[in-house]
Amino acid sequence: MTSNRRSRNITEGVARAPNRSMYYGMGYTEADFGKPMIGVANGHSTITPCNSGLQRLADAAVAALKEYGANPQVFGTPTISDGMAMGTEGMKYSLVSREVIADCVETCVGGQWMDGVLVIGGCDKNMPGGMMGMLRANVPAIYVYGGTILPGKYKGQDLNIVSVFEAVGQFSAGKMSEEDFCQIERRAIPGSGSCGGMYTANTMSSAFEALGMSLPFSSTMANVEGEIVGGVERAAQALVKAVEADLKPRDIVTKQAIENAVAVIMATGGSTNAVLHFLAIAHAAGVDWRIDDFERMRRKVPVICDLKPSGKYLAIDLHRAGGIPAVMKVLLAAGLLQGDCMTITGKTVAENLAEVPPLSAGQDVIRPVSNPLYAQGHLAILKGNLATEGCVAKITGLKNPVMSGPARVFDDEQSALAAIMAGQIRPGDVMVLRYLGPKGGPGMPEMLAPTSALIGQGLGESVGLITDGRFSGGTWGMVVGHVAPEAHAGGLIALVHEGDRITIDAHRLLLQLEVDDAEIARRRAAWTAPAPRYTRGVLAKFAKNAASASQGAVLDGD
Repeated sequence: MTSNRRSRNITEGVARAPNRSMYYGMGYTEADFGKPMIGVANGHSTITPCNSGLQRLADAAVAALKEYGANPQVFGTPTISDGMAMGTEGMKYSLVSREVIADCVETCVGGQWMDGVLVIGGCDKNMPGGMMGMLRANVPAIYVYGGTILPGKYKGQDLNIVSVFEAVGQFSAGKMSEEDFCQIERRAIPGSGSCGGMYTANTMSSAFEALGMSLPFSSTMANVEGEIVGGVERAAQALVKAVEADLKPRDIVTKQAIENAVAVIMATGGSTNAVLHFLAIAHAAGVDWRIDDFERMRRKVPVICDLKPSGKYLAIDLHRAGGIPAVMKVLLAAGLLQGDCMTITGKTVAENLAEVPPLSAGQDVIRPVSNPLYAQGHLAILKGNLATEGCVAKITGLKNPVMSGPARVFDDEQSALAAIMAGQIRPGDVMVLRYLGPKGGPGMPEMLAPTSALIGQGLGESVGLITDGRFSGGTWGMVVGHVAPEAHAGGLIALVHEGDRITIDAHRLLLQLEVDDAEIARRRAAWTAPAPRYTRGVLAKFAKNAASASQGAVLDGD
């Protein structure tokens, strides 16, 4: 096997000798220049448990690539821990890190003329960032997920990161003892791996498997269990074969493949963040995929997996019940999956699923399509005068996804959380958290702290919350995010006054400010855009260049 791109690069003119000399300095031999150069984008860090267990996977990838006749070239990508940054100014860097990671992958692969790239990631933005970089570079590529965390345990209950956030609300409401609160805090995270429910990390890893860019069964493994190393070795082998076949990401990531990914997101009850990230992924792939396509898919794909945050089980339970291939086999049999899509294995989706056994009679994590948890998907795209470009509501787990109530208006997350903790929010209120969008935040921070506090105080179904920011994958309740246009861009959410009536109606797909047009026009005439919160650095650059949430908040849009 020869490396066409590398051979061409190192034989061009006078650059040939110094180019090869640099490699000799790293221990390469003459024979190495006929082998493909494969990047290993290593997301390992000790910033977060999500990424602290990745180094052994990177080491396994390096060893396997060498075994299969390639030259591995390791480079790093950063991460931001959403769980640690939540509720702080640091959360504004989370979505920004998606773009930084994508830039890292694209820059190293392009700058070093790599023949392929294996991306390893853990925390939420590692996945879309890595995928966007792979699609931009468009050399043969595979995504390796670092694996989910195992649950913590306390008093016979499984714990995860959301348990801690909800315990804050319970403790503040006098519904939990200090001892129980402290024990949950200490026991929720027992080791390395990404947050354990069908939150954003596991949602995106599952979607990447369905997309065809990760190997079957790889998206729900636990980081600390031994099988994940074997998965990395198989991924390295598959990538080397993809280089031989010149099978590139844009050959795999088509509109039909994205439909498959979104079908799995709906079937598993995945994160609202998947909407934002797949808009951005489609943009990087050059695929015409719009926010209304999510609603099209929601109407036809039922929720068949009973997974947290609104269900019972964790990602590791899904893995033990058959994983994403079992889910995909159910969907394929029901005509809800496109079986002829190519995957990184060199086989089609249908070919990959041919040997997957039927659902085990002894499990209830995955249900048949004939007996779903919900007949339609859970990520509804609402529109109305408050969201003319659309917004995202997670409507599963709610007894009645309709409410109309007085607005309680907050221009930042911290004051909203303080009001909840002080008992100032009442059943029937609709909280409005604004100036938190891509430009206004900047960086579209997640609102897990206030939403979890509402759940902990027993207000999850009786209080609405709308925002131009985002939600954690662990969020559930009467919540609506990604409101677009955002407040900073002059969206109607900027003109809401305290006490205005707001209607959230998932049945009618409506988000409406019940104020007459003349009053809205008067308010708009008096409104002025606020000054940017940042004028230098990465947050300022993001605020200046970010597209609307309805377009994935990408930085290189039209």
